[in-house]
Amino acid sequence: MQRTADSFKLALGDKAPYFSLKATDSKIYSLRVFADSKALCVIFTCNHCPYAQAYEKRLIDIALAYAPKNIRFVAICSNDADGYPEDSFERMVEKSQTLGFPFPYLHDEKQIAARAYDAACTPEAYVFDGEQRLVYHGSIDDNHKEPAEVKAHYLRDALDAILSERQPEIPLTGCLGCSIKWKD
Repeated sequence: MQRTADSFKLALGDKAPYFSLKATDSKIYSLRVFADSKALCVIFTCNHCPYAQAYEKRLIDIALAYAPKNIRFVAICSNDADGYPEDSFERMVEKSQTLGFPFPYLHDEKQIAARAYDAACTPEAYVFDGEQRLVYHGSIDDNHKEPAEVKAHYLRDALDAILSERQPEIPLTGCLGCSIKWKD
């Protein structure tokens, strides 16, 4: 699906919606855990989507590059695992361990976080500043197919802006990916 920025309901400057979800490391993570971060990047993703899969290594690399700068990442899978068994909690655990995710991978089984954030795509990125106010929403970059062909690094640019104490030049972009698989 292709989602345009004019369909986003969470506005720039809005506070990050609260969540408290179980991660693949069996711990519960809430928004409060990230309160002391310079920035928080929330990525709605899943296991089965080819768009999300295309970004896995890039997200790992970005998270590792920005961790020393006190920028935290969290990935959330909100898909209906009954309809998409590859997105089950057990498979999430396998994926996070196999790929060595350097961030918590949260299971939004009841889809409460996805609804609160108005997430629709996988992957879909949200960046919140140190006050947990939205400063960026959209794509990770402009080329899911060819990492070497990326011309616009939207997520990295937003994080660099926060580190430079300025607003991102491009605060909103559309998203391209699979739709979140909602429960009936």
